[in-house]
Amino acid sequence: MSKGSRPVVIAGNWKMHMSCSEARAFAAQFLPLVADTPRDRSIVLAPPFTALETMHQALAGSAVQLASQNVHWEGSGAFTGEISAAMLLEHGVGYTIVGHSEPRKYFSESDEQINHRARTAQAAGLIPILCVGESDEQRSSGDTERVIRRQVEQGLDGINPNQLVVAYEPIWAIGTGKTCASEEANRVCGLIRTWVGQPSLTVQYGGSVKAGNIDELMAMSDIDGVLVGGASLEAEGFARIANFILK
Repeated sequence: MSKGSRPVVIAGNWKMHMSCSEARAFAAQFLPLVADTPRDRSIVLAPPFTALETMHQALAGSAVQLASQNVHWEGSGAFTGEISAAMLLEHGVGYTIVGHSEPRKYFSESDEQINHRARTAQAAGLIPILCVGESDEQRSSGDTERVIRRQVEQGLDGINPNQLVVAYEPIWAIGTGKTCASEEANRVCGLIRTWVGQPSLTVQYGGSVKAGNIDELMAMSDIDGVLVGGASLEAEGFARIANFILK
Protein backbone atom coordinates (compact mmCIF):
# COMPACT_ATOMS: atom_id res chain seq x y z
CA MET A 1 0.00 0.00 0.00
CA SER A 2 1.34 3.41 -0.94
CA LYS A 3 1.98 6.14 1.59
CA GLY A 4 -0.74 8.31 0.12
CA SER A 5 -3.43 5.79 1.07
CA ARG A 6 -2.36 5.51 4.73
CA PRO A 7 -3.83 7.84 7.39
CA VAL A 8 -1.58 10.73 8.44
CA VAL A 9 -1.61 11.53 12.16
CA ILE A 10 0.17 14.60 13.57
CA ALA A 11 0.12 14.37 17.38
CA GLY A 12 1.40 16.69 20.08
CA ASN A 13 2.26 15.32 23.53
CA TRP A 14 2.29 18.12 26.09
CA LYS A 15 3.64 15.86 28.85
CA MET A 16 3.56 17.67 32.24
CA HIS A 17 3.04 21.12 30.75
CA MET A 18 0.09 23.51 30.40
CA SER A 19 -2.36 24.60 33.05
CA CYS A 20 -6.01 24.95 32.04
CA SER A 21 -5.62 28.68 31.40
CA GLU A 22 -2.51 28.07 29.31
CA ALA A 23 -4.34 25.36 27.35
CA ARG A 24 -7.21 27.73 26.57
CA ALA A 25 -4.78 30.38 25.37
CA PHE A 26 -2.99 27.82 23.18
CA ALA A 27 -6.25 26.68 21.59
CA ALA A 28 -7.33 30.23 20.86
CA GLN A 29 -4.07 30.89 19.01
CA PHE A 30 -3.70 27.46 17.39
CA LEU A 31 -7.12 26.76 15.92
CA PRO A 32 -7.15 29.64 13.40
CA LEU A 33 -3.73 28.50 12.19
CA VAL A 34 -5.00 25.02 11.29
CA ALA A 35 -8.47 25.97 10.08
CA ASP A 36 -7.41 25.31 6.48
CA THR A 37 -5.18 22.29 7.13
CA PRO A 38 -6.04 19.47 4.68
CA ARG A 39 -8.61 17.14 6.21
CA ASP A 40 -6.63 14.07 5.19
CA ARG A 41 -4.34 14.86 8.13
CA SER A 42 -5.53 14.12 11.65
CA ILE A 43 -4.27 16.60 14.24
CA VAL A 44 -4.23 15.26 17.80
CA LEU A 45 -3.31 16.95 21.08
CA ALA A 46 -2.48 15.12 24.32
CA PRO A 47 -2.72 17.57 27.23
CA PRO A 48 -2.25 16.54 30.86
CA PHE A 49 -5.31 14.91 32.42
CA THR A 50 -6.25 18.11 34.26
CA ALA A 51 -6.66 20.01 30.99
CA LEU A 52 -8.63 17.39 29.06
CA GLU A 53 -12.05 18.91 29.72
CA THR A 54 -10.74 22.42 29.07
CA MET A 55 -9.43 21.29 25.69
CA HIS A 56 -12.55 19.26 24.97
CA GLN A 57 -14.55 22.47 25.21
CA ALA A 58 -11.97 24.63 23.44
CA LEU A 59 -11.68 22.26 20.46
CA ALA A 60 -15.43 21.76 20.02
CA GLY A 61 -16.43 22.25 16.39
CA SER A 62 -12.85 21.95 15.13
CA ALA A 63 -11.13 19.03 13.42
CA VAL A 64 -8.47 18.77 16.15
CA GLN A 65 -8.85 15.63 18.25
CA LEU A 66 -7.90 14.78 21.83
CA ALA A 67 -5.58 12.10 23.17
CA SER A 68 -4.71 11.11 26.71
CA GLN A 69 -1.14 10.50 27.80
CA ASN A 70 -1.94 7.07 29.22
CA VAL A 71 -4.82 4.75 30.20
CA HIS A 72 -5.16 1.93 32.74
CA TRP A 73 -6.24 -1.58 31.85
CA GLU A 74 -8.90 -1.80 34.58
CA GLY A 75 -12.22 -0.01 34.51
CA SER A 76 -12.02 1.02 38.15
CA GLY A 77 -10.30 0.05 41.38
CA ALA A 78 -7.53 0.87 43.83
CA PHE A 79 -5.07 2.25 41.28
CA THR A 80 -3.92 5.58 42.67
CA GLY A 81 -2.82 8.04 40.00
CA GLU A 82 -4.30 6.03 37.11
CA ILE A 83 -7.21 6.78 34.79
CA SER A 84 -9.69 4.50 33.04
CA ALA A 85 -10.87 4.45 29.44
CA ALA A 86 -14.44 5.31 30.51
CA MET A 87 -13.18 8.41 32.34
CA LEU A 88 -11.33 9.53 29.21
CA LEU A 89 -14.30 8.97 26.92
CA GLU A 90 -16.35 11.34 29.09
CA HIS A 91 -13.98 14.12 28.04
CA GLY A 92 -14.07 13.47 24.31
CA VAL A 93 -10.78 11.58 24.09
CA GLY A 94 -10.29 9.52 20.92
CA TYR A 95 -6.63 8.46 21.13
CA THR A 96 -4.35 7.42 23.98
CA ILE A 97 -0.56 7.25 24.14
CA VAL A 98 0.78 3.99 25.59
CA GLY A 99 4.33 2.74 26.01
CA HIS A 100 6.01 6.13 25.86
CA SER A 101 9.70 5.93 26.76
CA GLU A 102 9.23 8.06 29.87
CA PRO A 103 6.79 5.70 31.65
CA ARG A 104 8.95 2.83 30.45
CA LYS A 105 12.02 4.49 31.96
CA TYR A 106 10.71 6.19 35.10
CA PHE A 107 7.97 3.74 36.09
CA SER A 108 9.46 0.51 34.70
CA GLU A 109 6.49 -0.21 32.46
CA SER A 110 6.80 -3.61 30.81
CA ASP A 111 5.72 -4.63 27.33
CA GLU A 112 3.04 -6.78 28.98
CA GLN A 113 1.57 -3.81 30.87
CA ILE A 114 1.69 -1.69 27.74
CA ASN A 115 -0.13 -4.44 25.86
CA HIS A 116 -2.84 -4.51 28.55
CA ARG A 117 -3.27 -0.74 28.23
CA ALA A 118 -3.49 -0.88 24.44
CA ARG A 119 -5.97 -3.78 24.41
CA THR A 120 -8.21 -2.07 26.96
CA ALA A 121 -8.05 1.17 24.99
CA GLN A 122 -9.16 -0.56 21.81
CA ALA A 123 -11.95 -2.45 23.56
CA ALA A 124 -13.32 0.90 24.76
CA GLY A 125 -13.13 2.48 21.31
CA LEU A 126 -9.93 4.47 21.80
CA ILE A 127 -7.09 4.34 19.28
CA PRO A 128 -3.75 3.56 20.95
CA ILE A 129 -0.64 5.41 19.86
CA LEU A 130 1.84 2.75 20.89
CA CYS A 131 5.41 3.97 21.26
CA VAL A 132 8.49 1.87 20.61
CA GLY A 133 12.17 2.80 20.49
CA GLU A 134 15.71 1.96 21.50
CA SER A 135 18.18 3.61 23.87
CA ASP A 136 21.52 5.08 22.84
CA GLU A 137 23.27 2.09 24.38
CA GLN A 138 21.07 -0.38 22.52
CA ARG A 139 21.64 1.41 19.22
CA SER A 140 25.41 1.56 19.78
CA SER A 141 25.51 -2.18 20.45
CA GLY A 142 23.59 -2.97 17.26
CA ASP A 143 20.40 -4.03 19.05
CA THR A 144 17.98 -1.54 17.49
CA GLU A 145 16.03 -4.04 15.41
CA ARG A 146 15.94 -6.75 18.07
CA VAL A 147 14.68 -4.36 20.76
CA ILE A 148 12.02 -2.75 18.62
CA ARG A 149 10.80 -6.02 17.16
CA ARG A 150 10.37 -7.38 20.71
CA GLN A 151 8.43 -4.27 21.73
CA VAL A 152 6.22 -4.60 18.66
CA GLU A 153 5.54 -8.31 19.04
CA GLN A 154 4.88 -8.24 22.80
CA GLY A 155 3.16 -4.86 22.90
CA LEU A 156 0.77 -5.66 20.05
CA ASP A 157 -0.25 -9.17 21.04
CA GLY A 158 -4.00 -9.43 20.45
CA ILE A 159 -4.22 -5.87 19.09
CA ASN A 160 -6.33 -4.97 16.05
CA PRO A 161 -3.85 -3.30 13.64
CA ASN A 162 -6.71 -1.49 11.90
CA GLN A 163 -7.36 0.65 15.00
CA LEU A 164 -3.79 1.50 15.89
CA VAL A 165 -0.97 3.98 15.43
CA VAL A 166 2.63 3.01 16.17
CA ALA A 167 5.15 5.73 16.99
CA TYR A 168 8.86 5.06 16.51
CA GLU A 169 10.62 7.17 19.12
CA PRO A 170 14.35 6.51 19.44
CA ILE A 171 14.94 7.26 23.12
CA TRP A 172 18.27 8.90 22.42
CA ALA A 173 16.54 11.52 20.25
CA ILE A 174 13.75 12.52 22.66
CA GLY A 175 14.29 15.93 24.21
CA THR A 176 18.00 15.84 23.37
CA GLY A 177 18.03 17.98 20.26
CA LYS A 178 19.37 14.98 18.35
CA THR A 179 17.27 13.80 15.44
CA CYS A 180 17.50 10.39 13.89
CA ALA A 181 18.53 10.79 10.25
CA SER A 182 15.41 10.86 8.10
CA GLU A 183 16.53 7.88 6.04
CA GLU A 184 17.18 5.77 9.15
CA ALA A 185 13.87 6.79 10.75
CA ASN A 186 12.17 5.85 7.49
CA ARG A 187 13.91 2.47 7.41
CA VAL A 188 12.83 1.57 10.95
CA CYS A 189 9.26 2.77 10.37
CA GLY A 190 9.09 0.49 7.31
CA LEU A 191 10.37 -2.45 9.34
CA ILE A 192 7.74 -1.83 12.02
CA ARG A 193 4.96 -1.93 9.44
CA THR A 194 6.37 -5.18 8.05
CA TRP A 195 6.61 -6.75 11.52
CA VAL A 196 3.03 -5.76 12.35
CA GLY A 197 1.93 -7.17 9.01
CA GLN A 198 -0.58 -4.45 8.18
CA PRO A 199 0.22 -2.41 5.03
CA SER A 200 -2.27 0.31 6.00
CA LEU A 201 -0.77 0.86 9.47
CA THR A 202 0.10 4.46 10.34
CA VAL A 203 3.66 4.66 11.70
CA GLN A 204 4.81 7.95 13.16
CA TYR A 205 8.27 9.23 13.94
CA GLY A 206 8.98 11.06 17.19
CA GLY A 207 12.23 12.54 18.46
CA SER A 208 13.13 16.24 18.37
CA VAL A 209 10.61 16.91 15.60
CA LYS A 210 10.27 20.61 14.84
CA ALA A 211 9.11 23.02 12.17
CA GLY A 212 12.58 22.99 10.62
CA ASN A 213 12.65 19.26 9.85
CA ILE A 214 9.00 18.31 9.39
CA ASP A 215 8.95 18.65 5.59
CA GLU A 216 11.95 16.36 5.20
CA LEU A 217 10.52 13.77 7.58
CA MET A 218 7.10 13.73 5.93
CA ALA A 219 8.69 13.33 2.49
CA MET A 220 9.91 9.88 3.56
CA SER A 221 8.04 6.91 2.08
CA ASP A 222 7.28 5.09 5.36
CA ILE A 223 6.72 7.96 7.83
CA ASP A 224 2.99 8.70 8.08
CA GLY A 225 3.04 11.33 10.79
CA VAL A 226 4.87 12.52 13.87
CA LEU A 227 4.54 12.44 17.65
CA VAL A 228 5.82 15.79 18.83
CA GLY A 229 6.94 16.74 22.33
CA GLY A 230 8.38 20.15 23.13
CA ALA A 231 7.59 21.66 19.74
CA SER A 232 3.86 21.06 20.31
CA LEU A 233 3.80 23.57 23.18
CA GLU A 234 4.10 26.59 20.90
CA ALA A 235 1.02 27.21 18.75
CA GLU A 236 2.67 28.74 15.70
CA GLY A 237 5.43 26.14 15.52
CA PHE A 238 3.07 23.19 15.96
CA ALA A 239 0.73 24.64 13.35
CA ARG A 240 3.65 24.71 10.91
CA ILE A 241 4.24 21.03 11.70
CA ALA A 242 0.58 20.23 11.07
CA ASN A 243 0.75 22.21 7.83
CA PHE A 244 3.84 20.41 6.55
CA ILE A 245 4.63 20.93 2.88
CA LEU A 246 5.29 18.01 0.56
CA LYS A 247 7.67 19.10 -2.17
